[in-house]
Amino acid sequence: MAERGTDFKDRKDKILAITIEKYINTVSPEGSHFIEKELNRNLSSATIRNVLADLERDGYLTHPHTSAGRIPTEKGYRYYVDHLMQEIKLLEEEKTRIKTQYRKERLELEDLLNKTSQMLSDMTHYTSIISVDGWGSKIFCSGTSFVVEYPDSQDIHKIKNILAALEQKERLLDVINKNLASRIEIFIGHEMALREVDQCSLVVSGYKFKTGPSGRIAVLGPTRMNYERVVSTLNYISDLIEEIHQK
Repeated sequence: MAERGTDFKDRKDKILAITIEKYINTVSPEGSHFIEKELNRNLSSATIRNVLADLERDGYLTHPHTSAGRIPTEKGYRYYVDHLMQEIKLLEEEKTRIKTQYRKERLELEDLLNKTSQMLSDMTHYTSIISVDGWGSKIFCSGTSFVVEYPDSQDIHKIKNILAALEQKERLLDVINKNLASRIEIFIGHEMALREVDQCSLVVSGYKFKTGPSGRIAVLGPTRMNYERVVSTLNYISDLIEEIHQK
């Protein structure tokens, strides 16, 4: 009997998710043997290789050279964040640490936004960017030192391009101030329409202080960023900001 379409789609989705999550965690292309162990299903390496070939043919995966395992494409990451990713829950000690930072002292707005930017970068290990509505091209940016880890290979030219883009505040604001169709938007690679960062992804959320201004809070990282953790952290901090009274 032929395999039902839903079963085959479920199998492809699971194999794609395993491949992407492994690459996010290790920056290492994986082949069928690793996926076979992770699946906990009675599937042969040959069957998994066929599915991987289908995913590559459909544009979700690619491989650096003929002998390597597969790695995700932008299309693969887009499908993953839209359909396969699950938001994780921050650990209680992480939540407590964030709340403690906010409640230590009532800060002026600029100090508070700067602290938020630093905390977000520390939590994610990526670059954080915060804008304020009505403040023109002023942004709060932390974690630029993490940029050296963004390209999959240590390409100095690519690293310089990303750092240069972070200096172009007006162009950066054009990206993070795009209309958000949902509370959190994820722009992957070329979707940002910013050539210097086309190997990066940007996760953006809006924020609004309870008695204060609104703006955007964003995280810039590699396309292989840990989307689940970034989205969870952004969601939590955005919620927390809404409860804060300003001086």
